[in-house]
Amino acid sequence: MDLKRVENIFCDLGVVLIDLEMKRCMDAFKQLGVMDIASQVGQSFKAGLFYSLEEGRITPAEFREEICRKAGKPLEDKAIDEAWNALLGTIDERKLRLLKKLRLHHSVYMLSNTNEIHFDYMRKNSFDATAGLGLEDCFDKCYLSHELHLSKPDKAIFEAVLQDSGAKAENSLFIDDNARNIATAARMGFQVCHYHSLSDFIDIFPSEWAEL
Repeated sequence: MDLKRVENIFCDLGVVLIDLEMKRCMDAFKQLGVMDIASQVGQSFKAGLFYSLEEGRITPAEFREEICRKAGKPLEDKAIDEAWNALLGTIDERKLRLLKKLRLHHSVYMLSNTNEIHFDYMRKNSFDATAGLGLEDCFDKCYLSHELHLSKPDKAIFEAVLQDSGAKAENSLFIDDNARNIATAARMGFQVCHYHSLSDFIDIFPSEWAEL
């Protein structure tokens, strides 16, 4: 990795920034009477209800209708959203402070497979509530699968964000926890960081880039 050439940073959201609580989400849906959620939610799912929501091919309202169908009974929108948002954990505020400082000399972008329900919740409850830093403090722009109707690890989403941002892959660092996403980015010429823990996010940057 040659960080001297890095002008742009593309950062994933789930796991890399915000912790995910899969069991808590599964349990919440089971309490609503939806028992087959585990087969449709995961790091690499590319089919089914949640994938359709993530690529913006169904609306949140259509998603909720399908959850009610799976439960076999009417459910309040609030209850469905709370179960779905139970997947979302916390953000270590050191990550947000780092992103803000990186923006002083770099373009910083979010590149995430996510959905409208989760992202709206995180915008209000995860970012602003963590160290008082909102999305606009941490990112120049957010590229989201449900808005682009594209998702990682497909090459097309990387091509779309490079074209829109004007960034070049060889001058960009991509940080993600998913090996397939990392592999696609590497093939396209990105410098990559495969995230496993907090140190992967913080320690890769030279101290002069951002003093924590």
